[in-house]
Amino acid sequence: MKKVLIVDTIHPVFEEQLSANEFIFTDGTKLSKAEVENVIGDFNGVVIRSRFKLDSDFLAKAKNLQFIARAGAGMENIDVEFAESRGIVCINAPEANRNAVGEHALAMLLALFNKLFIADAEVRNGVWKREENRGIELNGKKIGIIGFGNMGSAFAEVLRGFDVEVLAYDKYIKIDKTRFPYVRQVELYDIYINADVISLHVPLTKETTYFVDDTFLNNCKKNIFIINTARGRVLHTDALVDALKSGKVFGACLDVIEYEGTSFEQLVTDQLPSAWQYLTKSDKVVLSPHIAGWSFESHRKISEVMAFKVLELYSRKLKK
Repeated sequence: MKKVLIVDTIHPVFEEQLSANEFIFTDGTKLSKAEVENVIGDFNGVVIRSRFKLDSDFLAKAKNLQFIARAGAGMENIDVEFAESRGIVCINAPEANRNAVGEHALAMLLALFNKLFIADAEVRNGVWKREENRGIELNGKKIGIIGFGNMGSAFAEVLRGFDVEVLAYDKYIKIDKTRFPYVRQVELYDIYINADVISLHVPLTKETTYFVDDTFLNNCKKNIFIINTARGRVLHTDALVDALKSGKVFGACLDVIEYEGTSFEQLVTDQLPSAWQYLTKSDKVVLSPHIAGWSFESHRKISEVMAFKVLELYSRKLKK
């Protein structure tokens, strides 16, 4: 029997698909991190979203842990290197919420281009402004995608119905031209020179922390729109606000913000500077609360993918 501790809420299909395969589950969603640390040594697997970090101190107490299943894409809350050094397999499910992220990024961009939130609020208050709410067409724009894994490629896919040029930069992936014939893989320099819209789809690592900063934005030859559905700290908020004020950035779609708490469930209210206040008041900005990958469909698919990968892991173990 494999004992699994679930410390974050997930779709019940995960337990349903594994219960028939000698997995026993314990609900740890009400336990504090300290309480989880006291019992983690009894478990073979742990399932988490982002409630707290699984650092080396935590993992050192996990004497019998064989896998960590992260219900989502990013792995920055897990010390993957330390876990793997102890033979713990780290599982995530980026393929499960990629469609949701792609669609959400497009929805935010179209809402910004067409001033939908502004117009909607005005009409609800009896204000009827047509000229002031004239929109911008996506047609003919050059869209720069930075990071072409599951999320970046999903955004490219939803752009196929528009007459746009898709430029993609990813230093770690060679894009399959048979699958993505409409995508041109380029260097970062080409994004700087040509992009009208830049969309961020990279994981949060030391390399990508504040990847978009003053220098990045000043390197852009055009005035741009920017989308961030990746992680808040990929984009330096102060630099973005300066660029919005100067007109270097025409507008921004932000599903994530660097002031989020570890669990992404709330903002860290004692760390909300004037830059955040500017964003909330700007009609050049569309905001959402880290929900790009948070669809009803992705909620179920994430658990299905994790269950499949856990079963696959133990199937491989049996074959050895």
